[in-house]
Amino acid sequence: HANAELPGLLDALLRLEQTLCPHRASTTITVNRHAEFRPHRDSGAGAGQSTSLIVGLGDYVGGALMVEGELRDIRYKGLEFDGWRQLHWTRPFRGERYSLVWYTPQGLE
Repeated sequence: HANAELPGLLDALLRLEQTLCPHRASTTITVNRHAEFRPHRDSGAGAGQSTSLIVGLGDYVGGALMVEGELRDIRYKGLEFDGWRQLHWTRPFRGERYSLVWYTPQGLE
């Protein structure tokens, strides 16, 4: 488990969530590198999850998040949205782009 191998990273990611959005306390964090998602609504094992908090990090241009057709700049800015109900996707980008997504799947509240 990465949690055991990199406990400092997990602590830093949890602190970042609190800095971006102090009222949140998620149980799950997804780290994406160079991910460019097509329009979708979230599905899978996290069905019924809480709202998501996303932030983009890195040296890149472009890469905004589209949520229900509205362009949202997430580069070093946190954004809460409901990925299970809202259609969302990544705009094209150039450069080194990471996105961090915090959420709590149903049953892990």
